[in-house]
Amino acid sequence: MTDLATTLAPERTAPVPVGPRERSTAGRRILVGVLAVLLLAALWELVKVVVPDAGGYIGEASVLPRTDDLAMPHVWDVVDRVLQPETSATGSPTVLSAMLSACWFTLRVALAGWLVGSIGGLLLAALMQRWQLAESALVPWVVLSQTVPLIALAPLVVGWGGRIHIGTFEWQRWMSVALIASYLAFFPVTIGALRGFQSPPAAQVELFRAQAASWNRTMLSLRLPASVPYLLPALRLGAATAVVGAIVAEVSTGTKGGIGRLIISYAQSASGDPAKPWAAIIAAALLGLVAAALVSLLGLGLGRYRYAEVR
Repeated sequence: MTDLATTLAPERTAPVPVGPRERSTAGRRILVGVLAVLLLAALWELVKVVVPDAGGYIGEASVLPRTDDLAMPHVWDVVDRVLQPETSATGSPTVLSAMLSACWFTLRVALAGWLVGSIGGLLLAALMQRWQLAESALVPWVVLSQTVPLIALAPLVVGWGGRIHIGTFEWQRWMSVALIASYLAFFPVTIGALRGFQSPPAAQVELFRAQAASWNRTMLSLRLPASVPYLLPALRLGAATAVVGAIVAEVSTGTKGGIGRLIISYAQSASGDPAKPWAAIIAAALLGLVAAALVSLLGLGLGRYRYAEVR
């Protein structure tokens, strides 16, 4: 069986050394990301210049947002507010410090949910690949699961979790948030892994069968390596959606300490301090990018399998 895996390796998983070209590609992606942020800031200011402060109307219908400083503060005002104290109280931490602490809390909860969702998605994909009947029966339900609004689901999860008491173990509120995050993360991982497990050519699958390879051996030696180009983008997407799920769940369940509750807290003072809630919103958006970037690190050791990564 080792000879069989070695025979297939040059065709599908030729080694891709990490050299100057790969480092240049990574640097180019970082540069593109920075330019995208600068372009977004420029577009924000352009909208403030072009659109009237009261917004745009056709008849009585509003078609363009308000662009006054209360609704859309200048980018430099938001940056300046980040470096100032949260409140006027003595010893109050800066907005930046509060956002970093909240983002760290949300990131940990989201990654916990991502881990649970990814494991569940991989197991479900393997089950559907193993039995065609399972795929036909479960795929519609997997797709349908994503149509359930999280705002309606979150209170139910909190209520169910509050009834769990096993010995000294007691269900914590952050666990409900992580479970909701895993609910969003498992979908892209399940679909991506299923596509990857089904991606090997029929000739290679038949070759494993001719060698009397078991399903487990075929999965480990053929299907799992072949799924890497599909699985890595799915894991990155799952990490980003886990952050979204965690933020929505924090708002819906009232979980304190995360960036979701911080946005709600800052929004209460938006009429007098409009830059502060926008700073928290931007931090939440960047948090999703950070989570996806952290998951991308998994691909550093899998270069030989990323011969045609699906994006």
